[in-house]
Amino acid sequence: MTAATLLAETCVPRFARGTRLQYDRVREQWFVQAPERAFLADAVAAEILQLVNGKRSLAKIIDQLAEKFSTPRDVIAQDVLSMTQELADKQVLLLA
Repeated sequence: MTAATLLAETCVPRFARGTRLQYDRVREQWFVQAPERAFLADAVAAEILQLVNGKRSLAKIIDQLAEKFSTPRDVIAQDVLSMTQELADKQVLLLA
């Protein structure tokens, strides 16, 4: 079983307390600011994380990205679910 199969698309991700997505204008780079640590967000992660608001389900995030990039939904779903699980494991995202 892969990490992506552990999540349901009905999950609603939100950032953990004290954690947020931030854009560094000087470096022109998105990063996740967390207590005592920071993670650079690649282009794919930044697109996904910009849609995390604590109200939008993973299914809605996947649908929006599939439409925005005209990419097959299953390809987007695999990326979104995998990254979300990874960030949940690092306690950057919380899932409801």
